Amino acid sequence: MTKALDGVRILDFTHVQSGPTCTQLLAWLGADVIKVERPGVGDITRGQLRDVPNADSLYFTMLNSNKRSITIDSKNRTGKEVLESLIKTCDVLVENFAPGALDRMGLTWAHIQSINPRMVLASIKGFGPGKYEDCKVYENVAQCAGGSASTTGFRDGLPLVTGAQIGDSGTGLHLALGIVAALLQREKTGRGQKVTVAMQDGVLNLCRVKLRDQQRLAHGPLQEYSQFGEGIAFGDAVPRAGNDSGGGQPGRILKCKGWETDPNAYIYFITQAPVWEAICEVIGEPGWKTDPGYAKPAARLPKLNQIFARIEAWTMTKTKFEAMDILNEFDIPCGPILSMREIAEEQSLRDTGTVVEVDHPKRGPYLTVGNPIKMSDSPTEVTRSPLLGEHTDQVLRDVLGFDDRRVDEIKASGALGEFVPPRPREVSLGGDVVAVE
Repeated sequence: MTKALDGVRILDFTHVQSGPTCTQLLAWLGADVIKVERPGVGDITRGQLRDVPNADSLYFTMLNSNKRSITIDSKNRTGKEVLESLIKTCDVLVENFAPGALDRMGLTWAHIQSINPRMVLASIKGFGPGKYEDCKVYENVAQCAGGSASTTGFRDGLPLVTGAQIGDSGTGLHLALGIVAALLQREKTGRGQKVTVAMQDGVLNLCRVKLRDQQRLAHGPLQEYSQFGEGIAFGDAVPRAGNDSGGGQPGRILKCKGWETDPNAYIYFITQAPVWEAICEVIGEPGWKTDPGYAKPAARLPKLNQIFARIEAWTMTKTKFEAMDILNEFDIPCGPILSMREIAEEQSLRDTGTVVEVDHPKRGPYLTVGNPIKMSDSPTEVTRSPLLGEHTDQVLRDVLGFDDRRVDEIKASGALGEFVPPRPREVSLGGDVVAVE
């Protein structure tokens, strides 16, 4: 069966997380992703947070599925020639180098266009144009600069970064969409273009509800926030609101049976207005259905702490899964707080390919995430990450069409790393052993 991006070839200059997230998604969708790495070193994450000696780390393997790896020394003259040959034959070049790095390699946008006018150049940077554009940015810096940290946490505590990698992986997903759009537009124009996503911009896009609330503050307090019911005045910026729901329906994380010893014995519970009467019945407060102080959403807002305390008294008598089963019968929105162990063991996620077990020649079987995008005519088969330089010969011969002589010249130049001449073969002739080149 064909894949959605069959025939699209990606030249992957990315490293660490933001860029590899983008190119991995494109590979899952069927693109041929050729990851360019430094000889003998490779992507720095191959050796970071390593849990199995002399094997690529999970940090690397879980971000580089379905790719091919080629090692090239970009400072070597012949290495540059190989890179330019790849630019001629690829559709997209993806990079997340520090600002100006690609230009210093001699790969300016003008030069890339002169080699391949149809090339899409896709880049991730920390900040967009402005006073911070030359600053180096990592995941948590992006979360802080994009509005996530200032609005995450509790009102009386420090700003917090999230467990979800919205700065790196979130930006990579945004870039992947931009690349696909640029390829579609190229079908109409015949031209490539530059596609850039700044990590700050990507985080802010995911924090849009907080920018919404910032503007609402000018017209009065945010009544769905806990501090409104507590009589605490709002300042001039959106406060941290703990686990309050970010939508129009109040929600909280509540304790369940076993919370004293299980750090994840909790459930998220939303008091959605259409099912309020069902909530009252379930928790044993039928009088709240008609009580003027509770019957309408506006009347409940000042009492959210009291209401959720009463709901929690009920959830604490049930495990998170028991509570979920009961609440789902009444269409009450809720969800258990699942630990990573529970997610790794959840059979339904294995069945849908959201969690996949992959075998690796050096580290053995490992779990990785699968493609969250399910397409009926483009199913994803997750394959392991490549070993460093595993496909160098394959790419030189099959993609670039180089013959044996040219490949040997490239190797001898040091473009692929330190050149080790092949050992002469020894053969026996009438009892004498001689070396044959």
